[in-house]
Amino acid sequence: MNFTDTHTHLYSEAFDEDQDVMIQRAMDAGVTRFFIPAIDSEYTERMYDLAARYPDQVFLMMGLHPTHVKENYEEELAHVEAQFASRSFYAVGEIGIDLYWDKSTLDIQKDAFKRQIQLAKKHQLPIVIHCRDAFDEVFEVLESEKGDDLFGIFHCFTGTKEQALQAIGYNMKLGIGGVVTFKNGKIDQFLSEIDLKHIVLETDAPYLSPVPYRGKRNESSYVTLVAEKLATIYQKPLEEIAKITSENATAVFGNVKTT
Repeated sequence: MNFTDTHTHLYSEAFDEDQDVMIQRAMDAGVTRFFIPAIDSEYTERMYDLAARYPDQVFLMMGLHPTHVKENYEEELAHVEAQFASRSFYAVGEIGIDLYWDKSTLDIQKDAFKRQIQLAKKHQLPIVIHCRDAFDEVFEVLESEKGDDLFGIFHCFTGTKEQALQAIGYNMKLGIGGVVTFKNGKIDQFLSEIDLKHIVLETDAPYLSPVPYRGKRNESSYVTLVAEKLATIYQKPLEEIAKITSENATAVFGNVKTT
């Protein structure tokens, strides 16, 4: 049984003490592919080091995270573009809009989001969207860029059924992680009404650990707990959840090799 973690920050400082042990634990649990989102230029070398050590399991994205869109964002976007000139990636991400931490940067967040969508189109790649307290704003940008060449994943989806259908309408899969196991997570109440073909698994490690690890450091092996919750929601065997969600990830990122 093979699982795909479509969103995990394996290079995070939270794993500095036990990165290899943690990754091995995930592989022992059946996680064969790890898709790695970027944050900003400070993490680029850590990402490259990780991919060099795990070339058959680790697949990198490149992008500027919305919470890191600051005064120097033009410089950061130039860094992103320079990386695309030097090597290949599997997605542009994670990109989007976050109004939870800072509403004052909305205009430049929207600009960075739109320009990175256009970069993804140029390279015929998916986007991986970060959206926090900003569904309307994210959908506004997606609407302006919609088309057959716009596709990807709505990472850490926590919206309503209506918002889920709206995201799917823009060729987005829904990234489902630990929130689906929370009592107040709400998405478990309607997820069974969303066809499983629109769902991919993720952890967002080291953040958003599923129950029973909520509040503790998340890690990629816990993607199996998310899958178990989906097996309950969809009333399907765990093997089927693993197979379908991994196939959905392949449909987004391309037919990357697996071990």
